[in-house]
Amino acid sequence: MYLYHFGLRELPFTLTPNTQFYCELAPHQEALQVLHTALAAGEGFIKVTGEVGMGKTLLCRKLLRELGERYRVAYLPNPYLSPDEMRRAVAQELGIASGGDQQQLTSAISERLLELAMAGQQVVLLLDEAQALPDETLEALRLFTNLETERFKLLQMVMFGQPELDVRLAQPQLRQLRQRITFSYALRGLTREECGAYLSHRLKMAGYQGDNLFSPGQVEGLWRASGGVPRLLNVLGHKVLMLSFGRGEFRIDNTILSAAVADTEAAQPWQSQWQRYRLWALVVLAVVLLGTGLALRLWPEALA
Repeated sequence: MYLYHFGLRELPFTLTPNTQFYCELAPHQEALQVLHTALAAGEGFIKVTGEVGMGKTLLCRKLLRELGERYRVAYLPNPYLSPDEMRRAVAQELGIASGGDQQQLTSAISERLLELAMAGQQVVLLLDEAQALPDETLEALRLFTNLETERFKLLQMVMFGQPELDVRLAQPQLRQLRQRITFSYALRGLTREECGAYLSHRLKMAGYQGDNLFSPGQVEGLWRASGGVPRLLNVLGHKVLMLSFGRGEFRIDNTILSAAVADTEAAQPWQSQWQRYRLWALVVLAVVLLGTGLALRLWPEALA
């Protein structure tokens, strides 16, 4: 692979949501601040949405690492569960034997939540890919938030999901749950400047110590091709380094970048700055020639 070629300790652009590569960019930092604020306030439901590849799972794992001893966290990475399966999964996360019927299990969970609250621990349930939750399971989760003392709720829930989650929650039968979401945040794509910072950060964290691999024009090209989606930036960055290594080159050129974009189905077509200037120059030249030809044809008629 290209590790030795570029002086890297590890691959910088993997798709695994590794919190060691977390980059403190505005959209993710703002989302984290919203999450910490909402959890500190003891709110019931909190929602973070974003398109595919925006870094929701990474945020979820980052939050999981940052929550201190005050919190007892239950993490469900695959919430496509029936209400009964969800209760048993929550029970397992809280260290409760999952035997008995649903009523007994719900009672055991309630007692465990109260026990943890008396010990000074707030229970937080993190739900990744929450747009996959069936309606019946969403309603069961809402009923869990009814468990509370006079001062605070015994269970808080953070839902990470794609925009389809908002569509689901807009259904009339889920209006009670929607009204209980007191804090929410919608992740946006990275700006051009943030894309440059993101690429540099990941290379540095992977051990790269050389000059900037990507020129400002190439950063813009990657930004346009990826739409500011971190996952696509990782895919394109990985392919660019592979192609450069395959050619024995230590610098990135535009032909390599164009090849990486063309090989990535989800990427947008990209043109280098020089190609755009050349295209505009050709358009301007065509307009000038057309105008000149028209003028030459009309000039004798005007003199007649």
